[in-house]
Amino acid sequence: MRFLLFALAFATPLFAAETQTGVCVYGATPGGIAAALAAAKSGQPVVLIEPTPRLGGLLASGLSHTDYHTAESLTGSFLEFSRRVKAHYAATFGPDSAQVKDCHEGVFGEPKVNLLVLEQMLAEQNGITLRRNLPLAAVQVEGGRIRSVRFGAGETTLEVEALVFIDGSYEGDLLAAAGVKYHVGREGRDAYGESLAPERGDRELQAYNFRFCATDDPANRVPIQAPAGYRREDFLEVLPILESGKIRSVYGYPSGCIVKAQTPALPNRKYDLNDVSHGLVRLSMPGANLGWPEGDAATRQAIFAEHLRYNVGLLYFLANDAAVPAKFREPAAQWGWCRDEFPETGHLPPQLYVREARRMIGRHVYIQQDSEHAQGDARAKLFKDAIAMGDYGNNCHGTNHEGPLIGGKHGGELYNPVPPYQVPYGVLVPNEVDNLLVPVAASSSHVGFCALRLEPIWMSLGQAAGHAAALAAGDGRGVAAVPVAELQRKLHADGSATIYTSDVPPGHALFAAVQWWGTAGGLHGLEPMPEKPGQRGRNLHGQYYEANPGHEVGLEKPLTPALRERWLTLARTLGASGAALVSAGSRGEFIAAAFAEAASR
Repeated sequence: MRFLLFALAFATPLFAAETQTGVCVYGATPGGIAAALAAAKSGQPVVLIEPTPRLGGLLASGLSHTDYHTAESLTGSFLEFSRRVKAHYAATFGPDSAQVKDCHEGVFGEPKVNLLVLEQMLAEQNGITLRRNLPLAAVQVEGGRIRSVRFGAGETTLEVEALVFIDGSYEGDLLAAAGVKYHVGREGRDAYGESLAPERGDRELQAYNFRFCATDDPANRVPIQAPAGYRREDFLEVLPILESGKIRSVYGYPSGCIVKAQTPALPNRKYDLNDVSHGLVRLSMPGANLGWPEGDAATRQAIFAEHLRYNVGLLYFLANDAAVPAKFREPAAQWGWCRDEFPETGHLPPQLYVREARRMIGRHVYIQQDSEHAQGDARAKLFKDAIAMGDYGNNCHGTNHEGPLIGGKHGGELYNPVPPYQVPYGVLVPNEVDNLLVPVAASSSHVGFCALRLEPIWMSLGQAAGHAAALAAGDGRGVAAVPVAELQRKLHADGSATIYTSDVPPGHALFAAVQWWGTAGGLHGLEPMPEKPGQRGRNLHGQYYEANPGHEVGLEKPLTPALRERWLTLARTLGASGAALVSAGSRGEFIAAAFAEAASR
C-alpha cells in the first residue's frame, strides 16, 4: 500500500460486496496497468484494484525522466504509452511545439500528462473495471489457489473471486498475504555467488526518496513551505559542506549539487528532482525505510512522513535560512513546486519512491549473472523462455549510511554496466499458489532486482503477466503450465520484445520473426564480447546512449556458409527445414522463411 497526503480530501465510493472476474490485478502501478491492459486485450474481463486514489505509480507521481539507456530497449506497453504522451503534446500544443521536442518522444512527460494518458489507455479497454481507494484486506487460499481477495475496510469493501490474480504492487502485499515465499533485504555473496552482493546477508534495502516535480518558472511556481515537524537544526550540517567549495549549486545536474534537477527539462519548464548518486548530500535515506515492506498502514504512513519531513525540509532550509550563503540561497529560492501538479496533495508527489520492498522467491530467481555476457558473446545470457528484456544494468542508490545523514557516506551503492538482457518467465511465477503472477515484486535477488526495477521493464513484465494470466484463465491451467512459446507469440504480436535488437524495432515487418528467432538463440554468436563488458553506444546525454554495439540483426547481410549451417541446425529444432532456407541469400530472408515455415506447422 502507498500513501497520499490529505487522503481525506477524496471521496470513497461504496461497491458491491462480491465480484467475479477472469483476472484481478492488485496495484495500478505501471506494471499493474500493463498487466490489466494485456489481459483485457487477450479477452479476459479484468478487475483492477488500486489501494489509493491515484493510479500510475511513480510515472504519475514525479518519476518523469524515464530510466532506460537506449531507445531501442523501449517496446510493448511502455512504447505505446510514450507514443501517446508525445501525441498528447502534439495535439495540445502543435506538432512543432517546444513541448513535443521537450517530451523526447514521450519519455519525459509531466506527471499530470502521464496520469492522463494511463487513464485514457485503461478507459479504452471496455473489459477493465477500475476500483480505487481499496487497500488489501484479506486473502483466502484453498488447495494451492487464491479463491478470493477482500479489499477495503469497514463498510467499503469489495470481495473479488478471479481465475487468476496478479500482484502489481511495489511492495508485494498480495503475494505475501497469499503465503508466497519472499525475501526482504540483501542476500550474502554465498547465496547466489554474486560478486556485487555483500559478504553476509542483511535486512538492508535500497533507499527511498521523493521524486519531486519542480520549476523555476515564476508563472507556475509555488514556494516551498516548511513541512510538518520541520527542525532547523537537522540541516545545519549542510553549511560547512557548502563552504567547502565542493558544491556548486543546490539544483544541478548530474553532480556537484544537492539535488539532481534532471536535464533536459520536461515540457513546460518542469524538472524531475532526484537523489544525487555518490553525492555529499542526499535525498535518499538508507535505513529509514526498513519497516516499509512488511509494515502496516500506520508504519508506512510514519515512514512516508519522515521522508517528507527530511526531503522537503532540506530544500526549504536551503532556500530560506539566513545562515545559507546567499550564492546558494538566492538561486534556490527561485525554485518551487509546480502549481499545476498534485493540487490535491499540496503540490507534493502523493507517493514515495519505493525502489525495493519484498521480492518473491519464485520458479526462477533473477540474479546478477543473468544479465551478464554469455561466454565470449556481445549478448547477455540466453533465456529461451524470455518474456521481457531491458538494458539498464544493476543500479542501487545505497542501502546503508556511515556517519551523519548529512556529511556521511552511503554504502551498498552500485552501478553496473551490462549488455541488454532477457528476463525469463519464471520470475513471475510463485511456487506456492498456481493462479498468481508477480511482475513488480518479481522473483530476484537484491542485486538482480537492481536490474529489473525500472518502470519500462516493469511494464514489460506486467504485459507478459497479463497475457499469461489470460492464457491460464482461458483453459483453467495453472500459471506455471502456461505454454511460453504461445505467450511469446502474443507478446511479439503486441509489440513487446523478448530480446534486444538495435535495427528491427516494433512495427517492422520482420519484428515478430526476428524476436522468435533471437529468443530461440539465433542472434547469439553473431558478435564477440567487447573489450569492455556492457559496452554502450555513443553517449547522448546523461544516462542516455545510442544503441548498444554488437546487437544488430543485419537483415541485409549475406549468410556465410558457417552461419547458414548453424542456423539450419537451429531451424530444424524449431520445425523448419525447407528449401527456402537453403536458398536464402541474406539473414533476413532466412529468418523470414524459417518463421513462416515453423508457423505453418
